[in-house]
Amino acid sequence: MAALRYAGLDDTDSEDELPPGWEERTTKDGWVYYANHTEEKTQWEHPKTGKRKRVAGDLPYGWEQETDENGQVFFVDHINKRTTYLDPRLAFTVDDNPTKPTTRQRYDGSTTAMEILQGRDFTGKVVVVTGANSGIGFETAKSFALHGAHVILACRNMARASEAVSRILEEWHKAKVEAVTLDLALLRSVQHFAEAFKAKNVPLHVLVCNAATFALPWSLTKDGLETTFQVNHLGHFYLVQLLQDVLCRSAPARVIVVSSESHRFTDINDSLGKLDFSRLSPTKNDYWAMLAYNRSKLCNVLFSNELHRRLSPRGVTSNAVHPGNMMYSNIHRSWWVYTLLFTLARPFTKSMISDCLVEGDHF
Repeated sequence: MAALRYAGLDDTDSEDELPPGWEERTTKDGWVYYANHTEEKTQWEHPKTGKRKRVAGDLPYGWEQETDENGQVFFVDHINKRTTYLDPRLAFTVDDNPTKPTTRQRYDGSTTAMEILQGRDFTGKVVVVTGANSGIGFETAKSFALHGAHVILACRNMARASEAVSRILEEWHKAKVEAVTLDLALLRSVQHFAEAFKAKNVPLHVLVCNAATFALPWSLTKDGLETTFQVNHLGHFYLVQLLQDVLCRSAPARVIVVSSESHRFTDINDSLGKLDFSRLSPTKNDYWAMLAYNRSKLCNVLFSNELHRRLSPRGVTSNAVHPGNMMYSNIHRSWWVYTLLFTLARPFTKSMISDCLVEGDHF
């Protein structure tokens, strides 16, 4: 009590009553946070009790949740024709008392993207996810969209991309989500995507380089490069270079490059320890699909590390991630043998929802 008295927090009748200058607010998904108007800051913990809270239940009949032009949540009472920034459910908040031991890591293999983003409000943030019409790309895009972000699905197949957009809108009709054509196997398409994005005159806070191909038979793209190498690595490399200025202007921003643990099982150097360019885009006689995939994933890691070194001083971070032992996706669709192996392994692997490539930090 002495500490509270010294801080001026003991002059209210109830421990849950807020001190002067504080306001209680809620996020889009029902978590309570506290705004200190004197110091112009916000926090999740109650300024007196230190507890975290969330609202319980749905909004009362006739009420609807909206977001204003500044990204702040407000509430519309259609019956009485009035609006308020005060959540009508605040009278029925419940304490957030974690039951997990504090020694356990915060996130693990069973954690879903929605759990990671719980309590986060990405309103006003712009996210681009490549290969977002299915798999972990779709789940990642959906999770960001359902937490208020403006999400752009960058996909080659626009029919499937449009279907993915519809699926997200079915879950929340006010989600800001759209699809734009991006074919990583064609560098001209990458350039057109970057030009189209810049024409929107919006920032870019998160770029998730997720699209990939696996177990393809040998082929060359129209740019004359081996397809796996161009789609998995070079296309994304070029995309980041074209959008680098936007990322820096949008700082803090981040790039997420989806790699794989299989990057450890290959090498791209020759016998003298120098980079062997012929291994990156091999000829048909030197091609093995699994090795091509592994090399492309190694390129992802090396690229992400160097990108972080160069751009982190400008407020843009880059992380290469291994999505885990995730087999339930369409990446193996190119050959029936891999499809069979992935099907047999599915009971021992992570689910799609728990493999989403989102991070829990605030921006």
